[in-house]
Amino acid sequence: MPCKRKKAEAGSEVDDVGMKILKALAEINGPARCGEIAKKAGIPTCRVTGKLRSLTNKGLVEKPEKGKYLISESGLKLIK
Repeated sequence: MPCKRKKAEAGSEVDDVGMKILKALAEINGPARCGEIAKKAGIPTCRVTGKLRSLTNKGLVEKPEKGKYLISESGLKLIK
């Protein structure tokens, strides 16, 4: 069964794992490390790490400090 994808800004797409990560970041409501995001989303940390890189490149996640991630305004709009 193919992954469900949702259109993000600039025509990029976000799969189910990406959406779980964005929703977890929104629930955490502040900068979080990969392990915390993984636990909240129920996804292995190694998978979260790679996906965060992609989400950051798409402008859906910000990296306010080394090793911590925060959902961006674009990311919040996508999950609403």
